[in-house]
Amino acid sequence: MVMRTHDGSVDGSATGPGHASFRRPDERIARVIAQALGDAHSVLNVGAGTGSYETAAHRVTAVEPSLALRARRPARLATAVDAVAEDLPFADGQFDASMTLFSVHQWSDPEAGLREMRRVTRGPVVVLTCDPARVCDFWLYEYAPDVLETEARRYPALHRLTAALGGTTAVRPVPIPLDCTDGFNEAYYGRPELLLNPAARQACSAWSFVDDRARQDFDVSLRRALGSGMWDEAFGRLRGRPTYDGSLVLLRATP
Repeated sequence: MVMRTHDGSVDGSATGPGHASFRRPDERIARVIAQALGDAHSVLNVGAGTGSYETAAHRVTAVEPSLALRARRPARLATAVDAVAEDLPFADGQFDASMTLFSVHQWSDPEAGLREMRRVTRGPVVVLTCDPARVCDFWLYEYAPDVLETEARRYPALHRLTAALGGTTAVRPVPIPLDCTDGFNEAYYGRPELLLNPAARQACSAWSFVDDRARQDFDVSLRRALGSGMWDEAFGRLRGRPTYDGSLVLLRATP
């Protein structure tokens, strides 16, 4: 995942060297994405990063403005095009389907980017994102409110996204598995101890927006709550819940 500044430039410092270890595509989330793409042959992936969730089932054209992330794409994947969502260098209706995953909140103008995706796509446009109205409805808010408030501000409201996409848009929650391999914050809903690992936090870009003091305060408060049993008293039921419906949603827009 790559950060973009307000002027649209790319800040590749938001993720650390351990990012790939903690942000591995989860096969169950992959199935939700594949179902939304349907039988599309040619697929555009905008904000493609290192190619998470790209599969051989589709002929993928990837777009990624970060040189560092383009260089980290596996050799088995197509070379990514250096471009931004707001100005896609493709013809109208060139692709059967398009997708953007964990990326739209990093664009300088999400609505313009989605309008561009709609322009170049004949069929469904698929957006994996988070509903900002639900981001703070998570136990982490008690221990790191600044992190989740930052996340909620970054994600565009769903009504903005659906308006930009036009046509008919279906919004569905994406269940997060208990052993989810894609380490965004809610992936640890039933495994709070894992968020005590600084590398796990570093792999989720929201933590880069808070200072060292906030991260230290979180570490101390969560360790204390786990050690005393307070976390389990309040949230322990989540440890055995097979899936969690949090803020993660998938939008599928058709013309």
